[in-house]
Amino acid sequence: AGVRSVKGTFYVYEGSLPVLDGIDPNQPDYVSYNPAVTGVALNFNRVHFEWKRASGGYAVTMDGRSEKYRPAVTMAAMQITDRASPLYTYSDGGARDNWTVAKPALGGGGARWLPVRKPGLYAGDVFVTMAGAQGIRLRGLAMTKTRPVGAVLVAQQSAPLRDIMRDMLKYSTNLTAEMAGLAATQARGQKPGTLKESAAEMNRWAKGALGMSNPALVDHSGLGDDSRVSVQDMVAALIKVSGSGVLKPILKTILMRDAKRKPLSNHPINVVAKTGTLNFVSTLAGYMTGPNGREMAFAIFCADEPRRATITRAQRANPDGGRAWNVNAKRLQQSLIERWGAYHEA
Repeated sequence: AGVRSVKGTFYVYEGSLPVLDGIDPNQPDYVSYNPAVTGVALNFNRVHFEWKRASGGYAVTMDGRSEKYRPAVTMAAMQITDRASPLYTYSDGGARDNWTVAKPALGGGGARWLPVRKPGLYAGDVFVTMAGAQGIRLRGLAMTKTRPVGAVLVAQQSAPLRDIMRDMLKYSTNLTAEMAGLAATQARGQKPGTLKESAAEMNRWAKGALGMSNPALVDHSGLGDDSRVSVQDMVAALIKVSGSGVLKPILKTILMRDAKRKPLSNHPINVVAKTGTLNFVSTLAGYMTGPNGREMAFAIFCADEPRRATITRAQRANPDGGRAWNVNAKRLQQSLIERWGAYHEA
């Protein structure tokens, strides 16, 4: 566009969607699948934290990396503290996300993604660095609550929505689900202030469009454990859209496995479905094609709610016994699918 320099303050606007601190307040502060939700997102609103041993201590970096670039950020800072627990702490530094990490947990080095609580500042911080690399200096990064007006210099369209939803279903990206859900609610003429308000509109839509009788979802990703839906309602919705060509082509292929949990590429039953995983909760819903070619919709919800109720907030990232329970739940799901395939082949 011929821009060589910019005067004045660089503003970022993120108010095209509600500005929310996170998806589920009951999750640990440091889990990357529970970031802030706003109208701006970069790297699924996650910042990359990396540490390496150096001269008796650790060298720490916080950046907004991509495959090609490693732009350092100033809006997120990490301090290493000599304590046993908690593993991480977070505090709101106003214009910065302030983190601390327990030194004994760092070992020789490593890296992980942490959630971003200030997505607009994060994206703006990285944009300042990227613009600077092109010789354009931006000053005074600030947020604005007023949608800017003026000539558009640069615009970039996203991939088609179906492609975005395919990736969301494959990788279970909570942020994608929440942003798409909020945008859909707004497209229906509503102005939700919270995820719960947006989910309430989705529940109303699901009753009318999908024939569901009593969906009671509190968000769009399923991360909040107050959401409720029956298997009957889930199967009714799957049947309703089965011939539309909208959902089934973008669902993930779920391979059947042998006794050692190795995928079987030649299994007589084909499954495309969506998984759902929380602590001591494992679900699978979608379509299966039996050995005789018959297609069936199914939904399986497995949960140990009493055990889940004993988990503290700090344990939610990796509770004792959670991984083994999940493996057993998936074995049960496959057994049910194989049973249905055999029954309906007879």
